[in-house]
Amino acid sequence: MLNRRTLLAAGALPWASLALAAGPATSERRLVLLILRGGLDGLQAVPAPGDPAFAEARGVLGRFDSEPLPLAGPFALHPQLPQLHAMYRRQELLVLHAIGLPYHERSHFDAQQVLESGGQRPHERDDGWLGRALAVTGGGAIGLSTAVPLALRGAAQVDTWAPSALPDPSPDLLARLERLYAGDPALGAALGRARTLQAEPGMAGMAGAVAGVGAAQGLATRAAEFLSRPGGPGTAVLELGGWDSHANQAAPQGALTQNLKRVDAMLAALHSGLGPRWAQTVVLVVTEFGRQVAVNGTQGTDHGSGGVALLAGGAVRGGRVLADWPGLAPKDRFEGRDLRSTTDLRALLHGVLHEHLQVPRAALDRTVLPGVAAPLRDIVRA
Repeated sequence: MLNRRTLLAAGALPWASLALAAGPATSERRLVLLILRGGLDGLQAVPAPGDPAFAEARGVLGRFDSEPLPLAGPFALHPQLPQLHAMYRRQELLVLHAIGLPYHERSHFDAQQVLESGGQRPHERDDGWLGRALAVTGGGAIGLSTAVPLALRGAAQVDTWAPSALPDPSPDLLARLERLYAGDPALGAALGRARTLQAEPGMAGMAGAVAGVGAAQGLATRAAEFLSRPGGPGTAVLELGGWDSHANQAAPQGALTQNLKRVDAMLAALHSGLGPRWAQTVVLVVTEFGRQVAVNGTQGTDHGSGGVALLAGGAVRGGRVLADWPGLAPKDRFEGRDLRSTTDLRALLHGVLHEHLQVPRAALDRTVLPGVAAPLRDIVRA
């Protein structure tokens, strides 16, 4: 068992990869933010079977239908994450455990507000950390949702796209709108961008909530298409709900297991869809809080604090687990029940923005993510 204050690494990167080199231009880099709404149980997605307290602490939730996929140290991946495990083996996945927000009151609404705003307390900010960062770099973004996600608010150029079962507008209507907006630069430009975001035939089947693995995969494929277009956005935000696993959490056909399959499919679709751009891509997977360590009376878990975040992509210094691991014994838990958060999630955001999007440290500390004491470094390739 590894002690706390330990940096865990498997398949150590060769020294040559640590040398500074001329990296791709900022305009060629791609960032995808995937928000898992509802509170992912980090100990289910990334269990710690090597922790001496794991089996007793997790009970039925510590037993899987097939062997978890091994990672560094005491950690593993859920068996339904084989594509992520392949990325880990290719050194394209970085796992961050015992990570969380400064907010610990377990409200979905407040925790999600902190997650997307980047503040230290709910409603401290009414814009988003990613929007503030893009306002500095001047980059464009797209939210694959019906409204601009809070995380993107504050950016100068943000578009949204969502699948619809409704027919496309007629050419006559578009021509009328073009004439109507001809004298307004802002509306004219917005209409022009909207026309490029029209769904191709066959996308109507994705209408409504992301319900199945195929629909989730299709949404990620669509995001990759937007990010691959010349002159298109460099950043995309997706979301996947349904992570509030209070009951039957380990059921093979249950919501959590199916959601893990969706995440695995979405990351694989981004990898495939981005093609050569994958080498300049970072995908950040986050959730508003983790779950309590022990199983509840309905074979699920209740709201907690510390959890897990994932960083995937060809631009990631992967093949590692980063964890200041607190342990799972009752005496080591936050308030006696939660996985203790030992790393500020905002420190990860700070590191990604600085190393990947090259947002200046001064801007990050002053306006984008103020109050981050120890930003993470060496997580993205130069």
